[in-house]
Amino acid sequence: MQEVYDFLKKSGTYYLATIDGDQPRVRPFGTIDICDGKMYIQTSKKKDVSKQITLNPKVELSACLENDWIRVEAVAVEGDVKAQEHMLESYPQLKPMYTVGDGITVTYQLTNVTATIYSFSGEPKVIKF
Repeated sequence: MQEVYDFLKKSGTYYLATIDGDQPRVRPFGTIDICDGKMYIQTSKKKDVSKQITLNPKVELSACLENDWIRVEAVAVEGDVKAQEHMLESYPQLKPMYTVGDGITVTYQLTNVTATIYSFSGEPKVIKF
């Protein structure tokens, strides 16, 4: 898990894909966190992305670093207040928009994860957690 976190954190921006009916939707994201040995992303319940995850929790993330890229397949499960607290401490720039338990911010734990790191210089590396 740490290697996947480090890759996504270092990339700065990763892309999150969801399904909206029969249409894929992809958007840039920047929040990634580990709390109590679990990996989380964060967004607003007011956004379409949250509504799409509620209807179909299967998501994919993708990011690039130089000659390597990652694809992360996961099921997103809504996190608890502790995950929200940890996320907001990790990303203090979110505090003007969100507070813990405000009913707006939501964290999603990434579960059933299969991450594949690809490289032009070697074989793909698969990480599951």
